[in-house]
Amino acid sequence: MKLKYIALALANSTLIAGALAQTAWDGPTTGPAAAGERSIVVVAADLKNGGILGVTEGVEEAAATIGWEVRILDGAGSIQGRTAAIGQAIALKPDGLVINGFDAVEQQAALEGVVAAGIPMVAWHSGPKIGCDAPGGIFANISTDAMTVSEVAAQWAMEDAGDGIGAIVFTDSTYQIAIDKANRIKDTIEGMGGTVLEYVDTPIADTSTRMGPLTISLLQKYGDDWTHALAINDLYFDFMGPALASAGISAADGPQAGSAGDGSEAAFQRIRTGNYQTITVAEPLNLQGWQLVDELNRAIQGESCSGYITSPALVTQEGLAKMGDSNAFDPDSPYREAYTAIWRQ
Repeated sequence: MKLKYIALALANSTLIAGALAQTAWDGPTTGPAAAGERSIVVVAADLKNGGILGVTEGVEEAAATIGWEVRILDGAGSIQGRTAAIGQAIALKPDGLVINGFDAVEQQAALEGVVAAGIPMVAWHSGPKIGCDAPGGIFANISTDAMTVSEVAAQWAMEDAGDGIGAIVFTDSTYQIAIDKANRIKDTIEGMGGTVLEYVDTPIADTSTRMGPLTISLLQKYGDDWTHALAINDLYFDFMGPALASAGISAADGPQAGSAGDGSEAAFQRIRTGNYQTITVAEPLNLQGWQLVDELNRAIQGESCSGYITSPALVTQEGLAKMGDSNAFDPDSPYREAYTAIWRQ
């Protein structure tokens, strides 16, 4: 059973949510047929990140349908690892490259090598500009509207807190998009009259070692004034919960956690079981993997980018309780059929 989700919209600065069943396909219905047998490489920032893993799996699924060979290279969470993976990808001389989950500015020199080699390139979350003609020689940068995602997470926290919100926002300045998302969360809360206690910059790649001690330190500093934890990625909450539990603070009594992306499997499980995460604003990761393959097919053949931008979903325990046991936001829309029809025309 596919995930039915709580859809979201912003109107008059108020979050509007309602349960949706099957939705119509709002993406492209025309484009070039499959380019024939091709080999592509996915350079993943860090496959321990659930969002990146979900997108990678979507690429693999779509590539099997279009008839392409896929090679996955893992940057393993470090700048040096990503640089090395891009170099390895260029050496493989693929027909196309997918940049998955890291900032193009960080790898500017390496990506110049991709462009010089004439390898078409698409990306997921490569920077603040989404859609066609992204910086760094990227044909299309796939993402939901990150600012909408941030506003939804912030508005949820305001509605959940009622009076007296005290939020701490977690981000990673390694990525410009993470800075932009965190700034929008902070600005939205403060614009609605709420309080942001602290803006914490801590690397996503180091959450396993940093989030435990950091959580305890913030508890000691703010105590009960800390009502909500908001992060630009679910991965932060993989390690916050155990620290709260070790301090004897229950999920109900501690700061309520909400993520402005990406909707990892672990996050869904925490939300479903009430285990130190209350909501996530999820992206349709598998669908975005298919979208990456479609955009790369267009790039390989010299066609125009589709310009399609997917929509996120606010995922709550209440919404998950009405569904099966799926732990991924996979829209109940015929996107697989739509893309397959384009490629097999």
